Formats: sequence, structure tokens, C-alpha cells
Amino acid sequence: MTVQLSNLEHLPNYQITERLDVVYGSTVRSKHVGKDLFAGLKNIVGGELTAYTELLEESRQEAIDRMVVKAEALGADAVVGLRFSTSSIAQGAAELFVYGTAVKAVPMQQQPVYQSTNQPPNQPPNHHSGHSQNEESMPSAVQPSKPAQTSDDLPRFNPFGE
Repeated sequence: MTVQLSNLEHLPNYQITERLDVVYGSTVRSKHVGKDLFAGLKNIVGGELTAYTELLEESRQEAIDRMVVKAEALGADAVVGLRFSTSSIAQGAAELFVYGTAVKAVPMQQQPVYQSTNQPPNQPPNHHSGHSQNEESMPSAVQPSKPAQTSDDLPRFNPFGE
């Protein structure tokens, strides 16, 4: 079973049927002293500290994997509201923490899209034989639009109250 992850409070195209529990995963990492020394030198001349970039990527993946194991143990289909946090544990070591809400979710029924007409399903399209349509019978997508207000037409806010 694959647990879906979302940083949103919902899962697009799914309906949440049950909230199970908060799940989390964490890892505490430090970098090799030699790589840390090289990163210090790189910091002087500038540029990306690739050793730290790799460390953070590995840490994120390990924390997510641990969280997913907990979600699967609860029977979750997804984890929503996914968030990351970091903290310094000791000199040269940091914790990466990920958490979210484990939920059960089912796919939502997809509504058919009617692009050719604006008529509801099971109704024939509204054809006019040779007569011009008035604004009321025209679909809103084709009605002539009113000119938008320009920024010159809008009242201005003066923070000084003048």
C-alpha cells in the first residue's frame, strides 16, 4: 500500500473519511569531520555546500520513511498537513522532524466536463435558427464583458490620512 503525502490540509480528488492520528518521523544527523572542514573552507569562498545539501536530502527522506511506516501501521491511506521542522541537538548535529495527520481517504467521483456547451447533461444544446442571440441567452463565457476597472478608477489609500 502506498501512503500519499500532502502538505495541504486535504488530498486533492479524495474525500477524507477518517482522521486517524498525528504521525511523525525524525532523524538526528551530523556530517563527517573531513567534509565539515571542507564545507568550512567552501564557506569562505562562497558557493553551495553540497555536503550539507546531501545531508539534508538524506535526512528528509529518512524522516519521511519513518513517518510513513507509522502511518501504514495505523492503516492510513494518506498523510495530510505535512510539515518539516529542524533543531540543533548538539554542536555539529541537527534533528530533522516531519509530521502530519494520518487519514483514510477514498477517491471522489469525477464530475464529467462539458466543454462544447454550457447546457446541463441530458439536455439538447440551445440552437437558434438564424436569429441573433440576446445577452440573456448567451452563455456567460461568451457574453460581452464590462470593461474592468483600471487602477486610476479605484480610490487610493493614503497612510497619512490626507
